[in-house]
Amino acid sequence: MKPAVSTLTISFEAPFWVGLYEREEEGLYQVCKIPFGAEPKDYEVYAFLQRHWKDLTFSPPLPAGTVPRTRINPKRLQREIRKQLQAPAIGTKAQQALQLQHAQRVQTRKETARQKRTQAQHRRAALRREKHREKHRGH
Repeated sequence: MKPAVSTLTISFEAPFWVGLYEREEEGLYQVCKIPFGAEPKDYEVYAFLQRHWKDLTFSPPLPAGTVPRTRINPKRLQREIRKQLQAPAIGTKAQQALQLQHAQRVQTRKETARQKRTQAQHRRAALRREKHREKHRGH
């Protein structure tokens, strides 16, 4: 069983602060974008994750990169973290996952709109038929 790895990156995307929560478990990679208003404090982020963990919508799972996780020297880890802080917040894999999630939302929204439209058309047609019957019953 592979260990689960997760990272939360918070960055400023004008005009809001946005958290990018990435998780990799059982060979699958998922990402979730969390919008914050003002710059969140550490304890606020922690409290938010505790309260809203079940409400987070993650992207569809993508195959994770097969990078072996090994124990890293603490100084090297600090250098890598410093490097990541200097780098852009959203990686290409995260962007792909978010785009896939967005595309699925758009698709479901289109499907529900289409269903509502056809239901409304059927309802109007039924009303016209009923009106037509009422008109011809009176004569």
